[in-house]
Amino acid sequence: MRDLKWKTLKSEYLFKDMWFTVRKDTCERPDGKLVTPYYVYEFPTWVTAVALTEDGKIILERQYRQGLGETHLEIPGGCVDDTDKNYEEAIARELLEETGYAFTHYEYLGKTSANPSTNNNWMHMYLATGGKKVKDQEFDDNEDIDIHLVSMEELKQLLRDNQIVQSMHVTAIMYALSKLGELRF
Repeated sequence: MRDLKWKTLKSEYLFKDMWFTVRKDTCERPDGKLVTPYYVYEFPTWVTAVALTEDGKIILERQYRQGLGETHLEIPGGCVDDTDKNYEEAIARELLEETGYAFTHYEYLGKTSANPSTNNNWMHMYLATGGKKVKDQEFDDNEDIDIHLVSMEELKQLLRDNQIVQSMHVTAIMYALSKLGELRF
């Protein structure tokens, strides 16, 4: 197989912030052609989970998203913090903060990228089971989340009706449905 990896000759940061950084690279392809400028968006690592309660309900979150200017249903998740020891601890923290539920089991489903051509981060996906409400939600400053508990059939119908539009969340849901024997290829 041919080596298709580019060599980064130079990087310049154009914008740096806690949640979003833009970098301008000068790259060389294996055939010697220079690619400049090439913009890369740096984001923190993300985690998300399809979260099932003790009685088999799926936890969905309804929240406003400024990028689209719309309110939609999603699954819980967020950024990995420096204080998180690993991805499982990060998703457990996010679930507890956003939903108030604690879970007895976490199964890693893999990772996905929103757009590997420009984004440098991964989202790690989990199936969390045995959820029990143990406290009130604790939002970050910009969060305002309504919790909705749905059945497996209701979740599938939401997917069929294109009511869950966050593509990485749809990916995580599909992996979880497959793991649960609810999706067959």
